[in-house]
Amino acid sequence: MRIWFSVLAMTVISWLMKASAPLIIGQRKLPPAVIRMTALTAPVLLAGLIVTELGGEHWQDVDWTQLIGVGTAGGLCLAKVPMLLAVGGGIVVTAVVRLSLR
Repeated sequence: MRIWFSVLAMTVISWLMKASAPLIIGQRKLPPAVIRMTALTAPVLLAGLIVTELGGEHWQDVDWTQLIGVGTAGGLCLAKVPMLLAVGGGIVVTAVVRLSLR
């Protein structure tokens, strides 16, 4: 029962935090620096997720072949290659590196 109370409390707190921003800001325009900073939060969170998923807490457990494949796919995306080809390129590079290390 206590865990459900904790979940409910965190849900209410999260909702209040999300609702507070529009109430505080109202109809005012945000400064351009804040808009630029907010636009950068999604890539930063994605990078953190990728690092956490690939490496975890211990760098000894990192699958370097997978890291090379993700880096390849990211580089291809930066080169404006279509997403499907970038993911395919990352898969191919990962497979080639794994086969070459056997």
